[in-house]
Amino acid sequence: MNSQSLSLAGVVAVALFAAGCAGPETKLGRGVTNSMEFLRLGEMNRNIEQTSLLDSPRVAYTTGAIRGFNASFYRTMVGLYEVVTFPIPNHKHGDYGPVITPEYPVFPDSYSPGAFTDTVTSTDSYIGFSQGEIAPMIPGSRFRVFDP
Repeated sequence: MNSQSLSLAGVVAVALFAAGCAGPETKLGRGVTNSMEFLRLGEMNRNIEQTSLLDSPRVAYTTGAIRGFNASFYRTMVGLYEVVTFPIPNHKHGDYGPVITPEYPVFPDSYSPGAFTDTVTSTDSYIGFSQGEIAPMIPGSRFRVFDP
């Protein structure tokens, strides 16, 4: 490694250690979550649903899809901004609060996600099957045994 790479690595390390923990790690986690919006498509689904309910079902897949794409793009860009700038406070008073509200992605009203299916979150796995979501982005993959 040359001296410029070492000095850049030193500056990054000092910034990480000087920033503390709680604020930057919350900002980084929020940024990673928001930057994955195009994989989740929650804003797209929510805007199509809300346009159908509030405006008209006729324009849900056109206007709602455009609104959803815009919201997804905006959330992704803000997420990438927060990932890149996580050691730096967002606001004048030095806090690491959210840049946009709501700070985390919103799900459509017709779908409330559960935990992924794995041995950590599925404490009833000793009976041979459990509940949870294997791939929530794929329609029909929800499997819930114990919900009322």
